[in-house]
Amino acid sequence: MTLDKLIEICTPLHVTNENIDAELTTFAIDSREVKEGSVFIAVRGTQVDGHMFLEDAIGRGAKVVICEESYYTDEDICVIEVENTQKLAGPIAQAFAGNPGEKLKVVGITGTNGKTTTATLVYQVLSSCGREASLLGTVSKRILDDEFDSKLTTSDPIELANDMKIMADAGSEYLVMEVSSHALHQHRTAGFDFEVAAFTNLSHDHLDYHETLDEYAKAKKILFDQLSESSAAVINIDDQHGRYMVENCAAKKEPLSFNNDSAYILENSADGISVIVDGQKIESPLVGKFNAYNIGLAYWVCKCLGLDPKEITKALKTAKGAAGRMETVTVEGEGLPLVIVDYAHTPDALQNVLSTLSAVKDASQKLTVVFGAGGDRDTSKRPEMAKVSEELADKIIVTSDNPRTENPDLIITDILDGFENLDNVKSITNRKDAIERAITEAAENEIILIAGKGHEDYQEVNGERYHFDDREIAREFLTKKAGGN
Repeated sequence: MTLDKLIEICTPLHVTNENIDAELTTFAIDSREVKEGSVFIAVRGTQVDGHMFLEDAIGRGAKVVICEESYYTDEDICVIEVENTQKLAGPIAQAFAGNPGEKLKVVGITGTNGKTTTATLVYQVLSSCGREASLLGTVSKRILDDEFDSKLTTSDPIELANDMKIMADAGSEYLVMEVSSHALHQHRTAGFDFEVAAFTNLSHDHLDYHETLDEYAKAKKILFDQLSESSAAVINIDDQHGRYMVENCAAKKEPLSFNNDSAYILENSADGISVIVDGQKIESPLVGKFNAYNIGLAYWVCKCLGLDPKEITKALKTAKGAAGRMETVTVEGEGLPLVIVDYAHTPDALQNVLSTLSAVKDASQKLTVVFGAGGDRDTSKRPEMAKVSEELADKIIVTSDNPRTENPDLIITDILDGFENLDNVKSITNRKDAIERAITEAAENEIILIAGKGHEDYQEVNGERYHFDDREIAREFLTKKAGGN
């Protein structure tokens, strides 16, 4: 990267020392990552302002600093003053990585619920159909067939650009990625274009960050506002925010609705779901009406990418979706309950999963749910989750989720405030004990939903992450119940 090119990307308000003789080596948002010859950009984050670390970055060897304020230093440093550093981090990161976004057909999936399943289905269909595809999302990061842990739904611009470079260099033609509202609001996906964008739904979540549902919706809409005429937008128009997402959107629009004759459900049972979308019969091992939308959206995304409809439907027949989404925990043995782990951590998601299980269970089966709520997050959804579980479950155990820096007992109290009747409700703070109680006391044909964490293999307490996997814990107590060791 040359300094002239960097200045061109920045369209600066003011530049000091633009004639310095320096080789620009790396690009950093975190001053601790600065090396000799680095470019450091001071971004104002939600918790930390990068402008506080300009001197630290220079001391570590930065030759260029990009900031929003006038800044003077005695060092032989180029200072680029711009209007908004947050909007520039993405384009600069892409440029340092060789603009890998231009070498990939990028698919972006956004929405409150269903992002992970829809994105995973698209990735699985592309791979099954012989396309070279990679995946970035909540559950995992996949570079072709290799899987890595994922820390954020959408990573920071530098990590994202570097991942995209690795994917492109590995021969990937497609990148399917989940796009969070935080990432859109913070311009983390700036600097590259989306071939296809899809909207799943929007419901009560992340109001601790966005404050109102309208602001949350506006953040999601950014994905569609930036689409070009050559792009496609696949939208669930049965959601009340669906049509809003594509207002003034330049892309070709593909609406999905199960409320008219354009798409409908043929069969929905514990063995899977069968739907008609775009005149195609699609059979899937996934269960529930909410998964009908994920399947339909995945179909349309793949069709917009140019895949043959028959090829898509064949691939969806075996696509299993994402780990920790309606995932059954099984062990050898008789007389055991059916245990299902799901990521549902919002009122809407919990209602979707419980409604699905209520619809497919027989009259003799009881439905138990074990759930909690995350700490340091929107507190207003806690009593709402209680109302949903009270309406749909026979037995309820309220427990700890990821308390983070909050007292887990106080979180549980917030949840308990949402119940009208506590007769069928127990509160057990220790999550392992809660899962043990649910399985130990369960009848042979009982269905137990363990909700909230899904694929996560940790519990976050006071800033520390401890290994904790609902599936492992459930398997342990199912094995004991079956008479194993």
